[in-house]
Amino acid sequence: MRSGSKFRATVAAAVLSVSLIGCDAMSFGSQATIAESTVAYEDEDAFIADLVSRMSLERKIGQLIQPQINSFTPEDMERYRFGSYLNGGNGGPYGDEFAPASEWLRYADEMYEASIEPLDDGEPIIPTMWGTDAVHGHTNVVGATIFPHNIALGAAGDADLVRRIGHATAIEIEVTGIDWNFSPTVAVAQDDRWGRTYESYSENPELVAELGAALVEGLQGERGSDGYLGEGRVIATAKHFFGDGGTEQGVDQGDVNGDIDELMAVHAVPYPAAIDSGVEAIMASFNSINGRKMHGNEELLTEVLRGEMGFDGLVVGDWNGHGQVAGCTVTDCAQSLMAGLDIYMVPDDWRELTETLIAQVNDGTIPMERVDEAVTRVLRVKYRAGLLAPEPLLPSERGLAGQFDLLASDEHRALAREAVARSQVVLKNDGVLPLASGANVLVAGLAADDIGQAAGGWTLEWQGGLEGEMGADEGIADEIFPNATSIWEGIEEAVTADGGTATLSPDGSFDNRPDLAIVVFGEEPYAEFAGDQTDLVFRNEEGLGLLRGFQEQGIPTVAVFLSGRPMWMNRELNASNAFVASWLPGSEGAGIADVLTGAVPATGRLSFSWPANCGGTPVNGSSGALFAFGYGNSLDQAAPLRQLSEECSALMVGPSSDIFSSGRLGDGVTANVVGGGALPNLVGSEGGVRARGYDRDAQEDSREITMAAGSSLAITQAESSGGAWRITYEVVTRPTGGMAIRSGNSGAAMSNVDVRLQFENAQGKGFREMVITGQCVDNLGDTITFVSEGEITFRISDIRREDLPDNTECSF
Repeated sequence: MRSGSKFRATVAAAVLSVSLIGCDAMSFGSQATIAESTVAYEDEDAFIADLVSRMSLERKIGQLIQPQINSFTPEDMERYRFGSYLNGGNGGPYGDEFAPASEWLRYADEMYEASIEPLDDGEPIIPTMWGTDAVHGHTNVVGATIFPHNIALGAAGDADLVRRIGHATAIEIEVTGIDWNFSPTVAVAQDDRWGRTYESYSENPELVAELGAALVEGLQGERGSDGYLGEGRVIATAKHFFGDGGTEQGVDQGDVNGDIDELMAVHAVPYPAAIDSGVEAIMASFNSINGRKMHGNEELLTEVLRGEMGFDGLVVGDWNGHGQVAGCTVTDCAQSLMAGLDIYMVPDDWRELTETLIAQVNDGTIPMERVDEAVTRVLRVKYRAGLLAPEPLLPSERGLAGQFDLLASDEHRALAREAVARSQVVLKNDGVLPLASGANVLVAGLAADDIGQAAGGWTLEWQGGLEGEMGADEGIADEIFPNATSIWEGIEEAVTADGGTATLSPDGSFDNRPDLAIVVFGEEPYAEFAGDQTDLVFRNEEGLGLLRGFQEQGIPTVAVFLSGRPMWMNRELNASNAFVASWLPGSEGAGIADVLTGAVPATGRLSFSWPANCGGTPVNGSSGALFAFGYGNSLDQAAPLRQLSEECSALMVGPSSDIFSSGRLGDGVTANVVGGGALPNLVGSEGGVRARGYDRDAQEDSREITMAAGSSLAITQAESSGGAWRITYEVVTRPTGGMAIRSGNSGAAMSNVDVRLQFENAQGKGFREMVITGQCVDNLGDTITFVSEGEITFRISDIRREDLPDNTECSF
C-alpha cells in the first residue's frame, strides 16, 4: 500500500532497476526483484540523478510525451514507455467513456504493467502515471460525486470546504487507479464572456489564491505531513500559467495584453500560494501574453515560474498547446521544451513528436542537458508521489483502489449538498422566501429535473449536457447519474416533508392553482471555447416566458438560475419575486431546496460582479455592476429590488443585407482575387486563391477557401448597404504568415485590421462569428478583403451587413 512519505522513510536503499526473470506480465508484483544501488532511496536528488544517468535518450523522451488513451495501446506503452498519459474529456478505457469504475481500474493496471515490462538493455524501469481532468469531482466516471463548479465554490468562499472537496475528489480518483488530477484551475477570470468563467473561483486574485491553495492541499495533503501524497491523495496541477482569465473580450486561448507587472499583479497571484501548498505540477496556458504564446514563453515559464517563484515540480502542456507556438507544429516544437515545458500533452500525434524530439537532440537543436532537466522534474514528482517505490505495485494494489463504495459515498454526497447550499446567492427576495410551510408549489422549467444541465460542462463528456441530449427521461438519468438528486427531486422531498405539495410541470401548466412557482432555467452546458460569448445576453427565453406567464396570473415566483457566469438578467429579475443565482450545482440538487425552504441559511455571496448592462464589458469591482462583488442576501428579511431597465443594445440589431448566405452571393455582390480574376458565386481558382463548395448544414451552403502567400480575396457590394460586417467562419489551418482584413470602398484607400492572432486562435474550434465595426476600422465601405501573407485555409458560411449600435466592439 502506498502511504506517501511514511512509506519512503522506511524503504531500503534501492533503485528501480528491476530484473523480471521469467515474470508473467500479469503477475509481476510477486516476482519482481529490485537491484540494489549505491544511492540511497531516501536521497531524492541523488536517487533521481542516478536513474537519469542510466536512461537512454529514447526512454528519456518517452517521459516527456503524454498521449491520450483513445490514441495508443498497452503495446505502444511497452514500446515507447510514456512517462504519463491522459484521458481527454471524451475519453474512457477501452474506447468507452461511460465504462464502469472497475474498467477504469483494470485499464490503469494494464497500462502500468506495460510500462514496467523488463528492458533488454537493463535500463531502469520507470512506471507511468495517469492524468485526468477531475475539475468538479471525479466527473469522468459514471457514479462519482459531482461537486459544484469553482464559480459556486467561490460564492461559498470557504477554504476549508474547498479543502474537504479536494480530499473527497482525490479519494474517488484513487479508487479508479488514477494518479494525477489536472486541477485546480486558478484563473482569475476578468471578462465573463469567457467560456471558462465557471472554472474560476473569482474575479478577485486573493480569493482565487486562497481557494486554489486549499484545493491543492485537499488533493495532495498537507505539505510536509506524513499523509502528503499518501493514501487518498493524488498529484494536483495548478492551471493555466498564466493569464488564461485575462484574454481580450474573453476569447478562450486568446491574447492577454498590457504591462507585464500589471498583468502579474492579477493573474500570477494564485501561483505562489499554490506552490507554497506544495503543488507538484503546473499546466502551461493556451493564451498569449502580448502576442507570445505561453507554451513558448521562456521568460515566464522559466525565469518567473522557476526563478522568481521557486517552483520545482513539473510543467505540463495543455492539449496540443505547443503546436500554437510561432514556428511550431503539433509534431515539431523544440521551442516549448527550450522555453521550460517538461511534458508535451500531445493526444494523438505522439509518435511523430517522439521521433522529432529524438532527432533534435541528436542534431544538437535540443541540448541533452535540457532533456535531463525535464526528465528529472518528471521523476521528482513521481518520487514524491511514491511511484518510484522499489517494489512496483499495480494501481489496484494501492491505497483505496477498488473500494467502489467510496464513489459518491454518503459522506461525499453530504459534502456536495453542503457546498451547493452554501453557494446559493439570493439576489432578490420580496418576502416569498423561505417557502411557507404547507405550500402548494409548482416547479417549472426544463432544467428542473435535468441533472446534466445542473452539472454543466466537464461532466461525463467534455461539453457535458448528456441527460438533456438523451431526452432527460428517468431511465437515462438513473443510468448515467445513478448517485444524484435533481433540483426537482430535492424540492419535492423538502416541500412534502414540510407538509406541502409539489408538482413538476416543465411547461408551467397546472390544473390546481399553486401558491408559488419555482422556475428553474439557465445556460445549456458548455466547456472552454464553446461557451465564449460576444456579450452577456441570456437569449434563451424559456425561463422569462414562464416567469412572465405566472406574473400575469398573479402567482408569486422564485427564479433559480443555472449558469457558469453572471449574466444580464434584468428582464428575469423584474419578472420574479425572488431570484437565486444557483451556478452549476452538480449532483446534489437538494442543496438548493435546503436554502429555498430556510433549512440552511443563505450565506452565498457573489465572487464576481454582476452586470447592469448586457454588452459584456467587464465590470470587475466597478460602479457599472448591478450587484457588486460580495453581494448576497440572507432570508432573515426581505430584499426587494427596484424595476430595472430592460433596454439592451445587443438585442437591437437593425436591418441586415445578405452578402453571402445559403451558398450564394447576394444581389450585386462580387468576389474577386486582387490582381487576378473573378470567382463567380465565390467558386473557382484565381491568383493563389481557391474557393470550393463545402457542406455545413446543406449541400454546398458554405465555401472552403485556401489562400497562398501574397494573395487577397475581395468581397464587394455594387452599392454599399452600410452597417457592420458579420461573418460566420471556421479556420481549418493556422495562417503561416500575416493575416489581415481590410474594409473600405473599392478602388480607394482601405482600413486594415491585423487578425493573425485571432485566426490562429480560431483554428480547430468550429464555426464562429467575427464582427467588423467602426471600432476597429475607419471605413466599413462597400468591400471587405482577406489578405494573406502566408498559407491558410478557412471556411465561410455566411456574410451579412447589419446596423449595430455605435459602440459595438469588433470581435472574432
